[in-house]
Amino acid sequence: MKPYELWIGLRYTRAKRRNHFISFISGVSMAGIALGVMALIVVLSVMNGFQEELRTRILGVAAHMEISGPAGTLGDWPGLAGQVAKHPEVLGSAPFVSGQGLLAVGSETKGTMIRGVLPGREDQVAEFSRQMQSGKLADLTPGGFNIVLGLDLARSLGVFVGDKVTLIVPQGVITPAGMLPRMKQFNVVGIFRVGMYEYDAGMALLNIEDAAKMYRLGTGVSGLRVKLADMERAPWVTREMAKMLVGDYYISDWTMSHTNFFRAVQIEKRMMFIILLLIVAVAAFNIVSTLVMAVTDKQPDIAILRTLGASPASIMKIFMVQGSLIGVIGTGLGVLSGVLLALNVETVVPWIEKAVGMDLFPADVYYISELPSKVVWNDVMLIGGVALALAFLATLYPSWRASRVQPAEALRYE
Repeated sequence: MKPYELWIGLRYTRAKRRNHFISFISGVSMAGIALGVMALIVVLSVMNGFQEELRTRILGVAAHMEISGPAGTLGDWPGLAGQVAKHPEVLGSAPFVSGQGLLAVGSETKGTMIRGVLPGREDQVAEFSRQMQSGKLADLTPGGFNIVLGLDLARSLGVFVGDKVTLIVPQGVITPAGMLPRMKQFNVVGIFRVGMYEYDAGMALLNIEDAAKMYRLGTGVSGLRVKLADMERAPWVTREMAKMLVGDYYISDWTMSHTNFFRAVQIEKRMMFIILLLIVAVAAFNIVSTLVMAVTDKQPDIAILRTLGASPASIMKIFMVQGSLIGVIGTGLGVLSGVLLALNVETVVPWIEKAVGMDLFPADVYYISELPSKVVWNDVMLIGGVALALAFLATLYPSWRASRVQPAEALRYE
């Protein structure tokens, strides 16, 4: 591009027009692009924040990786833990016993997932100790037949710390009257709150020895839960672990057990990107109308430039500069305002709540007291790049029309 093409294009953008409507449409186009880019950045940042928050809460209870035996049980879990610890990306491991059961209090019964844990090692793989609303995880002493319940489960049963619940497990006892389920009374010694209804309303914790007795595992356990330094590398570590371990084991990671949930979140994020991109597209189409009117307004100028020797390609570049500058300024304003708003969502939302006089995100409904936001710079660059590309494409047709203006026709009535 020659210097005079760039200079004239910039001058046309800055110059006061005889037709003020063109200037108004230019401003609307610029504001539309800025608004669309800002909305895209803020919405995707909030969705990234929600995704990370949910993933953190889920993986605070579920493991990054689980290893079990061919029959769903492990005999020598300490030996397996020693092998696993040799991998450089493993931060910790803990055994567990898993099974289903019914909790009964009076006439109330609730189905639940029972997990037997070893309190001394559980902190290596989960965050139950930090999520206890009352009581302590260490109160799950072996042989004490104590139990820790999720907050919603405890509410539905109407129990508090110090109360007793009866656990009924499907492993039955053969009697002259037939098969009877195994039952045992447990003391409620703690209540936890993860913030995920799936766990708060459907999980109870026992000491691993008590759980093994209830499910007749003897000295065995259901498996070993493993925490990794980087959970995003779980699939790769799973493959490496399969080659490293001596013996037959079944290995799964969190991407397998929760793949549908996180895939749904990712699809929703992509659809929101496409839908909100339409705002930017509409603003980019406004650039077309702006430049078409500018070409009509500047036909005498185009004719003079052509008679002075400017080529059709040079005329085209002049108007491409003018339209692209609208896109660059609009995109720049949108990126700046979008990033600033996304980084300060936790400050802006309380101000809006105070202004409208209502709580937009009640903690008892959404389990969060503030709107999470995470700015992913790759998303910001993608949004900015797409907005600039749309703005550039919008300049092609009007610029081509400008290059087709014939000097004699343009100056006939001047």
